[in-house]
Amino acid sequence: MFRTKRFAVLAMAAGFAASAQAQSIDSVEVTGNIHMLTGDGGNLGLLLGDDGPLLIDDKFAPLTEAIIAKIGELGGDTPRFVVNTHFHGDHTGGNENFGNAGSTIVAHDNVRGRLAEGTEIKAFGMVTPPQTGAALPVITFTRDVSFHLNGERVDVIHVPNAHTDGDGIVHFPGSNVIHAGDVFFNGFFPFIDVDHGGTVKGTIEAADRILALADESTRIIPGHGPLAGRDDLLAYRDMLATAHERLSALKAEGKSAEEAAAANPLADLDEKWGQVMFSSERWIGIVYGGI
Repeated sequence: MFRTKRFAVLAMAAGFAASAQAQSIDSVEVTGNIHMLTGDGGNLGLLLGDDGPLLIDDKFAPLTEAIIAKIGELGGDTPRFVVNTHFHGDHTGGNENFGNAGSTIVAHDNVRGRLAEGTEIKAFGMVTPPQTGAALPVITFTRDVSFHLNGERVDVIHVPNAHTDGDGIVHFPGSNVIHAGDVFFNGFFPFIDVDHGGTVKGTIEAADRILALADESTRIIPGHGPLAGRDDLLAYRDMLATAHERLSALKAEGKSAEEAAAANPLADLDEKWGQVMFSSERWIGIVYGGI
């Protein structure tokens, strides 16, 4: 039995927060031996093979058993490696469980630092206490790191400063698959953690980095939302660029976040991008400091 923890989170329609009742994990075959696991929290990536599973992110602690069960259904067992794309609890909440089960946790240096010091995400009223022991990554990198297992080269590439100050995207060049982490919220305004180094400009640049690696056949696993392709990411990137241009102009005029939101400069984007997690007015209040 895996030990669970409580996380103080705001329940959101996008699945950013944990639900102790809804512990179902579903899978989508991305290509060959790579799968996307969905359910509460961020989307997971899974590489299977004789060398042992590699798992990208691990959702919330209460979901660990369901994740292990789903991996078993797909022909794997306890992951040999778990890669954290960033520090947020819906992507790292299972670290302690997986670490105690024998998985090696890998992340950017800043992810380990954020987990070790504890964090508060004011936008959601979400407080995570300092983590210790098996919850912390035991292998960290500053720029990038590569794995060679299960017949795949797996490149984990740091993209500063985007969703946070410790984001990593994961590229499977042989299979033409990319896990974008929370650099990419497919189909809706993203949460950008300005209090922990995130910026809209950096998120645009991270999307550009992924687009440079992708072609029309690339399958892209977003941090949240359905499995995507290059066109989906390009539409998202262009939305962010439009928002950044308009909000930058308001900031240059000396407008506060409240004044900028009241001007409603992104109203035309709401129908497509503001229906899942944030309205444009709410989103401006969250990201304006990162413009």
